[in-house]
Amino acid sequence: MSTQYSRIAIVTGSSSGIGEATARKFVEAGYGVVGNARNAEKLAGLERELGTAFVGVPGDAADGAVQERLFATAISHFGKPADIVIANAGRGLGGSVKDADLSEFDDVVKINLTGTLALLQKAARRLVELQRGGYPKAAADIVVIGSVVGRHVSPFSAVYGSTKFAVHALAEGLRREIGPQGVRVSLVEPGIVISGFQAVANYSDTMVQGFHDKFGPLLAGEDVANTIHFIVSQPPHVHIGDVLIRPTRQEYP
Repeated sequence: MSTQYSRIAIVTGSSSGIGEATARKFVEAGYGVVGNARNAEKLAGLERELGTAFVGVPGDAADGAVQERLFATAISHFGKPADIVIANAGRGLGGSVKDADLSEFDDVVKINLTGTLALLQKAARRLVELQRGGYPKAAADIVVIGSVVGRHVSPFSAVYGSTKFAVHALAEGLRREIGPQGVRVSLVEPGIVISGFQAVANYSDTMVQGFHDKFGPLLAGEDVANTIHFIVSQPPHVHIGDVLIRPTRQEYP
C-alpha cells in the first residue's frame, strides 16, 4: 500500500477544525493520513468517507500510549513510517488572568503543552533517524499549531495564550536542534478560526458574534490547512519556519 502515497502524515485533533481540514487536504494531495481525536465515531466516519488513505486512532492526544499507536499505525497501515507530524490537538480557555476559570487550566496545560511536548519528542527522535539516509532527497516535517495570542499578548486570553507562548518556544528550540539533521520544524500561528474551538473554550455566543462583526469574514480550517500543505510541499532544502495567518480585518491580536 505504501507505493500509493507520496508521504505519510500524522495529524492530531483531526475530527474537526484545522485538523480535519488538514487531513482532507493531505488525502487530496495524495498523502496517507493517520488521524487522531477523542471522537472515535467522527474518525470512523472519516475512514468511510476518505477510504484507505485515512486511518483513525482514537484517544487522548496527550496520552503517551496513544502517541505510540499513531507511529505504529503509520507502519502497519501504510507500510512505511510517517514523515510528517502535525501537532494540532489543543483546546482553548476563555478569560483573562484575573477572571479565567482555573479549574480547567490543568487540562489545558496537559493537552496544549505537556502532550504536545511529548509528541514533539517522539516525532523528533523518529524523524531524525529517518533522515539519516533521507536528506536531502526526502523531506521530513513537524508542524506545530500555535496561535496569534502565543505571540501577541491579549489580556482576554492571556491564560490560554501562555500555553501557546510555551509551545512556540518548544518549536523554535526543536528547530534549532534538529534542523541541521534535515528535519524541518515549522510553526503556524492562526488568528481567529471559526470551529468547535470556541465552544470548548466557553466563549459566549455574543463574543463569537462580535468576532464576526469586527473581523469577518473569519478564517476557516481550510485556510490554515492550505498553509500547512504549502509548508510541507516545499523541496527538502527549503524551510518555512513561521507563518502567522489572520483574517484580513483582524488588526489585533
